[in-house]
Amino acid sequence: MTRENLLFAIIGVLLGFIIGFIFASTMNQRYGPGAPAAASTQNLPADHPPIQGGDPQNPQEIFKQVQASMKKAREEPNNFEAQVEAAKLEYRIERFDQAVEFLLKANQLKPNDYDVVVMLGAANLAGGHFDMADKWYKIALGKKPDDVGVLASVAYLHLQKGDAKEAEKAIASLAKADPGNQDLPQFRDRLTSLQSAEKPK
Repeated sequence: MTRENLLFAIIGVLLGFIIGFIFASTMNQRYGPGAPAAASTQNLPADHPPIQGGDPQNPQEIFKQVQASMKKAREEPNNFEAQVEAAKLEYRIERFDQAVEFLLKANQLKPNDYDVVVMLGAANLAGGHFDMADKWYKIALGKKPDDVGVLASVAYLHLQKGDAKEAEKAIASLAKADPGNQDLPQFRDRLTSLQSAEKPK
């Protein structure tokens, strides 16, 4: 390989990493930290701290809230709202495994609560537990097959896994449910890249 060809190859690899990073960053902002909380903000008390975006509070204050919320959830294991509250705050500071722990307890208390099921998918996805995220999202879609947010999360999940076949199915389902979805162009571009990478050279 000539020096010029080597340079082009390196540039190509770097470009791929940059595109992948931008894609992941954009999707994580939409389906990452803060996303599961959005599903049930209508159930929050009036004095509840903001869940995502534009929170002016300092980290120490947030940490105190998390500690108090965790304490309440552990002292009141049968309090569904306390488990959900603790999970949301843990998610907010990106302690996803702890968020999953509280959400699983909430799910035991109310197995049919749809928002908790969706949050379990999102928290597992954010924590990198793709198989568990897939499991919870499938349960959610079993209850609401046209939930656009969940369909988009599933498409993102399979793109992150590098599973072109499943991603293609998820993108098709999202396009059917919401043809004008703003994430479809990015999803399709990412899918094309995956499919190209899978083709024998």
